[in-house]
Amino acid sequence: MDRLQDPNFIVPLVFSVLAFLTVIGLGLPWLQPDMFAARLKVIKRRREELSLQRRQRLEQQRPSFRRISGRVDFMRMVLEKLNIKNIAEQPALKKKLVRAGWRGPAPMITFTFLRLVLPFAAAGATALFLFGSGDHSFSGMLLLVCLAAALVGYYLPTVLVTNAATRRQKDLQKSFPDGLDLTVICVEAGLSLDAAFSRVAEDLDSSARALAEEIGLTTAELAFLSDRRQALENLAERTGTPSVKALVTALIQSERYGTPLATALRVVSQESRDARMAKAEEKAASLPAKLTVPMVTFFLPVLFMVIIGPTIIQVLRVFHHG
Repeated sequence: MDRLQDPNFIVPLVFSVLAFLTVIGLGLPWLQPDMFAARLKVIKRRREELSLQRRQRLEQQRPSFRRISGRVDFMRMVLEKLNIKNIAEQPALKKKLVRAGWRGPAPMITFTFLRLVLPFAAAGATALFLFGSGDHSFSGMLLLVCLAAALVGYYLPTVLVTNAATRRQKDLQKSFPDGLDLTVICVEAGLSLDAAFSRVAEDLDSSARALAEEIGLTTAELAFLSDRRQALENLAERTGTPSVKALVTALIQSERYGTPLATALRVVSQESRDARMAKAEEKAASLPAKLTVPMVTFFLPVLFMVIIGPTIIQVLRVFHHG
């Protein structure tokens, strides 16, 4: 008890306790586990798993054009021997095939091979059909017909790819408002953009396959690309539709300037509805002009026959009896 009242003992004891508590306070954060870093690792691992699942699902849902991929090795060998392999590496050709829904090197090699082979095949088949009859009196005309068949065979792959890309863009444009509305609902429910895209892709997988595929690819790119803006721009480049470009622009501006994502998506959704309504009104306004030619060609002659026909018949009967 006497030592507890001694200042020479109390002062060092107090400073020792304070020093011990200071050391404990400074070292305690280092002893505790970093919950934030652990959470980030879990989120990163989950994003990688979702990206892998999405890529595997897209690989299982390849278009019918890729079913001939087993012959790609032969086509590639032919192109390499003819030294025209670089034709299949053109960026413009790749863009056309991607917008048609055909990705990877197999469709590009197949397209180049068909564009090389079809002119000769069409010309040969036409020559065999025409010259096989034994009539060679119009050899010049037959040669022109074979040349026309070769031109048709040359441009046929391009026409098929263009038509496929146009049909796919129409499908995307048709299903885009539904996908955008689902995205707005997911974002307003508290999901992030990546999670919203993943959920929308799953919901639209059965009803809008093209849009679900594009959104799924964007989800995968947002997960493994370092630049999120590049992933969004790739979506606009793959689709080539004005509505998707407007959505991408809104998303990029939202991430750059920090505007609420749900508000930006609602604005894009309203603009998309207004654009669809304006397009429907435009089609309705142009309908009378489009019906003019069919009415003049088909309706008016029948109407004249119904109105004037009985009079003509009566006149003919009068002349016949007279």
